[in-house]
Parts: sequence; C-alpha cells; structure tokens
Amino acid sequence: MASIHALKPTPTEPPAPRAGRVGKLAIRGLSKSFNGAVVYKDFNLELPLGSAISIFGPNGCGKSTLINMISGLTPMDAGEALYDGRTTRETRISYVFQNYREALFPWRRAIDNIEYPLKLMGVPRAERRRRVEEIVAEFDMKFDLAAYPYTLSGGQQQTISILRALVTDPEVLFLDEPFSALDYEMTLLMRAQLQKIYLKRRITTLLVSHDLEEAIELADKLVLLTRRPTRVAEIVEVDLPWPRDAEATTSEAFVALKRRCLETFWREVKAAPEPN
Repeated sequence: MASIHALKPTPTEPPAPRAGRVGKLAIRGLSKSFNGAVVYKDFNLELPLGSAISIFGPNGCGKSTLINMISGLTPMDAGEALYDGRTTRETRISYVFQNYREALFPWRRAIDNIEYPLKLMGVPRAERRRRVEEIVAEFDMKFDLAAYPYTLSGGQQQTISILRALVTDPEVLFLDEPFSALDYEMTLLMRAQLQKIYLKRRITTLLVSHDLEEAIELADKLVLLTRRPTRVAEIVEVDLPWPRDAEATTSEAFVALKRRCLETFWREVKAAPEPN
C-alpha cells in the first residue's frame, strides 16, 4: 500500500473551472414520499457547476435519496433537476456507490470493469485502452489491471469503481459514502487522489458523507440538510486552500468551519419533526 506520508501536498489555489463545466445545477419543486412518509416536499436548491459539493445532515434525512433522484437513479414524485438547463438524460453523469463489491462485475478483470461504460458507448477498443491508461496514470494507485476484483483489497476495488466512473469524463460525478467501508489509511489516500482529480478536471462533484470532517475536506460548498421533510438548513462556503491533507483538518479555519457546521447539525437533530 502506498505510504501515508505522500499525503502532504503543497497548498495551492484551485484552478479556474475547465471550459464546459460552468452554469448551475437547479433543483426545483422536488418532492418524494415513501409509503406515505414525506422525505422531500417542494425542495429547491441551486448550486454552481464545476464545484465540489458535499451533502451532510441528520441520519435518515434523505441524503442518498437526494443524489439518487437528481442523478436519475430514483424517480421523483414531482420536480426536476437541470444541469445548465439540461436534463439528466442530456448530461454525462457517473455514480460511485458505497458498496463497491456489488458495483463491480466479478467475472471481468479490473481493466474490463473500468472500460465497460466506454464499451457500452461504442468507443473502439484501442481508444478505450488509451483512456483507461490515462485515467489510471492520473489516479496514481498501483494494482494489477489484469486481476479480478475479488483478488484485490477493498481500497483497490473501490479505486476500480471510481476509475470506471471517471473514464467517461463525466460532467457530474456522484459519490455516495464512497470510503465508508475502507480503513483509515486507505480513506486518507483516496481523499487525496480524489482531490487531485478534481483540481485537474474540475468535474462537478456531489458527495454524500456521514463524516463531517471528510465532507468539509472535499468540498467548495457544504449543503447542510434538516430533518424530514428535508430542507436546506444552510449552505456553507468552504474557503480553504486546495489541496487539503490530513494536517489541514487541524487548522484554525477548518476547526472553526467544523464548529459552525456542528452547531447547525445539532440544532436540526434536536428540532421537533415537522408535520407531513
């Protein structure tokens, strides 16, 4: 496994958004109920494309449900999500699931898993391999591309999932608690790699995390949600230099941001549930 000491990059300011990744994500009138229980009711939110967004809130508030709906995986009862005026079908979207073991094809080698969406798109074999090699080199995580997923570690399997999501050069990348099943060292390594990709490609990233520290570390903006029926409690600007290593989480500015977010979080946790 790579050394954890590699996680000390020199802080830099993020580059300007890459061309084609501008505009806004507009969520309008979103409503969703499950078996009569209202999760979202006329929910509205606007976020800039080309940014890293983290979503955080009380347990059961519908964080994963939100990104499942706006990515097109789960139908809305009402409402719409538009990416610079385009629907999900008109937008290149990729998704990284929490359960990497179920997300990968165990009968396909690592390289075949990564290139699979390109194959579905009809990309010629030589071009598929070129793009896989390019994204693997960018991610800088060493493992045998000819190996089958079940022979690799959990971190390597999730790396395959992330590379598969990135190989299509998505406009929007959704990540649903992608590191929650990994050990601490691998989690830190994966956070660093994800930051490197974000700073180079400026892909719009929407991350759901149950770890507030992680949510802040990997975001330009942090969307704090309320209890159900879920609303936006606050949108917090994370005005910290990139990239952010493990030591950055102990800085005064980071600790102050975390304290502010925790105050909002506990206020919402203790709030009386609203009537449906």
